[in-house]
Amino acid sequence: MKISERFLRYVAFDTQSNQASSTVPTTAGQRIFAESLADELRSIGMEDVELNEKGYLMATLPANSDKAAPVIGFIAHLDTSPDMSGRNVQARIVHYSGGEILLSEAENIRMLPEHFPELSKYIDHDLIVTDGTTLLGADDKAGVAAIVSAMQYLLENDEVKHGKVRIAFTPDEEIGRGVDHFDVEKFGCEWAYTVDGGEKGELEYENFNAATAEINFKGLSVHPGYAKGIMLNASLLAVEYASWLPKDMRPESTEGYEGFFHLISIQAGVEEARLVYLVREHNSELFSKKKELLSTLVQRMNEQYPGSAQLTVTDTYYNMYEQVAPHHNIIDLAAKAMRAVGVEPIVKPMRGGTDGARLSFMGLPCPNIFAGGHNFHGRYEFIPISSLEKSMQTIIKIIDLI
Repeated sequence: MKISERFLRYVAFDTQSNQASSTVPTTAGQRIFAESLADELRSIGMEDVELNEKGYLMATLPANSDKAAPVIGFIAHLDTSPDMSGRNVQARIVHYSGGEILLSEAENIRMLPEHFPELSKYIDHDLIVTDGTTLLGADDKAGVAAIVSAMQYLLENDEVKHGKVRIAFTPDEEIGRGVDHFDVEKFGCEWAYTVDGGEKGELEYENFNAATAEINFKGLSVHPGYAKGIMLNASLLAVEYASWLPKDMRPESTEGYEGFFHLISIQAGVEEARLVYLVREHNSELFSKKKELLSTLVQRMNEQYPGSAQLTVTDTYYNMYEQVAPHHNIIDLAAKAMRAVGVEPIVKPMRGGTDGARLSFMGLPCPNIFAGGHNFHGRYEFIPISSLEKSMQTIIKIIDLI
């Protein structure tokens, strides 16, 4: 099966995770996808295929030689982002000749090169796109497809001699729960790579420190005709609080190592309101200062309107750099493998996080390599088939070079 066909089959599964759910995985679609993957892994000849009750899938590529090699792993996640619908994804392949891409004629949804200049890199390439009404799901079904395709290639091409390799697929990565129940000891690897990056060549071993901040506001509702001096509108408190955060610390104003406050949810009424922010920062000291700023602004609100605001901050993951950098050989290996298959490594800080960030703090060094997609989490998501193929080839070459 061509990797593009495999990917198109995978994105047909509805696997959005759900922050509000307490089940594991948080949505039934992830379990359905995992069960299908387990059957597929058995059919191509993988060993020790195990899908546990939490939706974690692990399998083994057995060694085919006496080559002394460390056991390494490759990891991708099953879920797609809750930011946009992943139901009934209508993906298709287009040959890109330049200019705009019409995603939906009925709704006049177009991908314009002036909005997405990276399209210029892929003239005369085949791209997989959406119909403009859903996300695509390359984050991270491209990573899943690259890993499974690499395993099938190695099982069918015995001339590539290798040691034992482990693979794993996790649920609920997009909502920060991807390794809550990951058994590092059972996985049994010296190190691993998440295949969860963007454009061709990305190689990352730095990521954001991450937290979720929830600010709840309490108002006082009375009839608006008699509200003077009495009413306290929680919605307006939330708006006022949001206005206090610096505009240059929003995602749309930042890049590189710059962190941000990202407002992802508003629930508002007169009696009660709530703001939910994602807090991101590479530097741990600046990360602490961002959380302190949220607290300072809540204190300011309560000074003006006593008892009106309450803050809860939950750390999600931390920058993997300090855990991975001492093992620079595994980064060098990935870079060497990329160059061997004709890809120039793009080493840069990740403006997000992966399962590998938390796994690195759990004793499994785990940098991230590209899967090839662009514009994740939205209707304009796309992936060049050539980039997806290079991701698979990079995995194969890493295993070959060990």
